[in-house]
Amino acid sequence: MRLRRKPWVDEAIRSFDAFVFSRDREPGEENKGKWQEIFGREAPLHVELGTGKGDFISQLAERLPAVDFIGIEMEQDVLYSAAKKVAEKELGNVRLLVFDINHIENIFAPGEIDRLYINFCDPWPKKRHAKRRLTYGTFLEKYRNLLKKGGELHFKTDNRPLFDFSLEQFREAGLEIRDISFDLHAEGREDNIMTEYERKFSGFGEKIHRCEVVFP
Repeated sequence: MRLRRKPWVDEAIRSFDAFVFSRDREPGEENKGKWQEIFGREAPLHVELGTGKGDFISQLAERLPAVDFIGIEMEQDVLYSAAKKVAEKELGNVRLLVFDINHIENIFAPGEIDRLYINFCDPWPKKRHAKRRLTYGTFLEKYRNLLKKGGELHFKTDNRPLFDFSLEQFREAGLEIRDISFDLHAEGREDNIMTEYERKFSGFGEKIHRCEVVFP
């Protein structure tokens, strides 16, 4: 369900222009291959596809200051919440983009990204919508082009049918799948960073599925 827009966010988010590419200044072709220059240093680049309210990326960026992070979210009202968290933590290694992931190849150069994160994306449960899933084969080919050789995709979802579908897509694409978990929280991993969605639904007893994928 699409959220009701909050018009006041369009102005409020401008206070975060130092690290947010908002709706009126979306990134484009001019940013391809320039993200190290934008961050002002040479560092690994990790990108989260679907940042939501920013719990995951803000905690991870705080934990890994030597890594640069980009969070992509299509809904500006949602990204505003993420921007506030990044600002409160004073994280200089984060940039947030209002952008449509379907066109991700327009803002990154081949081999520019070291790691991708997909957390609790829309499962698009109807078969006719399978091509919209962020783990569908055509998306994987885009990721293959944008990731460095040996780059990784870390995937997490509470939707078992989507997880099974994704594992199949990864195998068909010839990718290496490792660290598969069908009940992440039962393993008690101390290094797991939860998204706001994960915290809510795991509290209801939902099992969380996770894997890592290597692009050879």
